[in-house]
Amino acid sequence: MRKLSMEELDRLSVEEFKKESKSPLTIVLDNVRSLNNVGSVFRTADAFLVEKIYLCGITGTPPHKEIQKTALGATESVDWEHVPNTLDAVERLKTQGFIICAFEQADKSKMLHEFTPENGKKYALVFGNEVFGVEQDVLKASDYVIEIPQLGTKHSLNIAVSAGIAVWDFVSKMSVLKN
Repeated sequence: MRKLSMEELDRLSVEEFKKESKSPLTIVLDNVRSLNNVGSVFRTADAFLVEKIYLCGITGTPPHKEIQKTALGATESVDWEHVPNTLDAVERLKTQGFIICAFEQADKSKMLHEFTPENGKKYALVFGNEVFGVEQDVLKASDYVIEIPQLGTKHSLNIAVSAGIAVWDFVSKMSVLKN
């Protein structure tokens, strides 16, 4: 066994990425404070051909050196838009046919491993502020509130980690991966 070289990985160029058919996923960041988290979400979005990222409220936007440090250029490939109010972004996505899935610990949340996205549908995955989570009005507007089960002593996961887990779960369940 040996590690593959960069050439052997045969990744898409930015131009090829933009032309490629995207996963039926969009990410919404609800007032995410950490620019490193924003950059990491861009990198995850690039890895799984996410259609777009909505950067809402106080969420930082490119270009910024702290975002670039973790995005490693993914801000150039992944489409993004800043929307001042998260609920406005969610309502717009609903009118475009997206099913809204907020990731939060809530009294009626569905565990991620018990949720099965439907093939042929488009999903917007909402991730909230590192301290306060997803805004309550956004939770109420969501079609589903999904929780990532945790078995340890801590009460939450880093937002970038949560986004990575969620996007991978949706992509693998929706048979988006190419053989």
